[in-house]
This record gives sequence, structure tokens and C-alpha cells, in this order.
Amino acid sequence: MKTFWVDRDHDRYEHLVRAHAGGFAYTLGDIAPVAFACAAWTFATPPILDPGYVRWHRRVLSATCSRNPFDGGLTARVELVSPLPAELTSTRAWWRDRGWRGWPELFGQFVQPTERDLSRNPHLRTTLLLEAPLPLDGLPEAPEPDTGPDDLAAAASRAVTVLVRDLSELVGPVVQQLDSDRALS
Repeated sequence: MKTFWVDRDHDRYEHLVRAHAGGFAYTLGDIAPVAFACAAWTFATPPILDPGYVRWHRRVLSATCSRNPFDGGLTARVELVSPLPAELTSTRAWWRDRGWRGWPELFGQFVQPTERDLSRNPHLRTTLLLEAPLPLDGLPEAPEPDTGPDDLAAAASRAVTVLVRDLSELVGPVVQQLDSDRALS
């Protein structure tokens, strides 16, 4: 099962990086690859690039990368759609009396309820927030300030590919467990 993947059908990403190379200026020449990798990720995902160069499993609502202010490391923050906790499913008496709704789905994707939906029924949508350090292994060095736009775009693509791999390894087992629990219920 794929959790994160690069949409190889889109060549818009490297074009976007070349066109907005100034968005990487603060990361160039950095001794660590973290800021550059975070900028590359930001340009590869919605809302900057929609649909994103990076795609993800339907349970992933958002995925961001940032520099940890404590040690300068790379931190991932991923929000996942989750089933209700067991404490809320042991009895559904509270659920039925008001017409509660969970996560709406549209063509198999979890979506936010519309304003119309919210005007008619209460919604209880549970999420999990996963925050974890990511390894720096395999990330390209931050390019130097005089790096050309083609090399900048290639380095950004490499950084995104490494982040996709690491996030898949980190988040994949959690998503797989959530999906298998759903099949059991």
C-alpha cells in the first residue's frame, strides 16, 4: 500500500521551482539540508502545487516538514483521518439521538463537510496528529547561492523523493493499521 508517492506524471514541479527560485534563497548555502528540504516539500504539496507533485493516501489530510528549533533537525507533522476512539464506539446512544455524522467521503476520499451539511447535522471527525523526527540521510546538500535553476530544481526533486521515502516508512504502518481496523469493524 502506498502512503506517499511522487506523481511522476507531473513535470510542473521542476518548472515551478525554476520559476520561483527566489523562494529557496534563504536555504541556499546552509550547512544543513533541512531548510532546503522543507522548502522543496512546501513547493511540492498543496496549496502551492495543487494537485501536488507529492500525493498521499486518502487518510492523510496534511503533511508538513519543518526545522526543529531545539536541535535544527527535520520534523514531520502529519494529520490523519482516524476512526472514532473505542470510548465513543462502545455505545452509540449519544450518536443516534442527534444524527451525528463522521467523515464524509466523496469518490473514496475523506472530505470536509459542506456548509449545508453542517447546517443540518452535527459532525464528529477524529484525526490523529503524528509528529516525528526524520533522518537526514540521503537528503541532498543545500545548493550554493550561485546554483543554476536547473540544478536547483533537480536537487529539490531529489529532496522530495527522499522525504517521500522516509514519510512512507514512518506513516505507512499507522495508515495500514487504521485501514485494517476499519475492515474489521
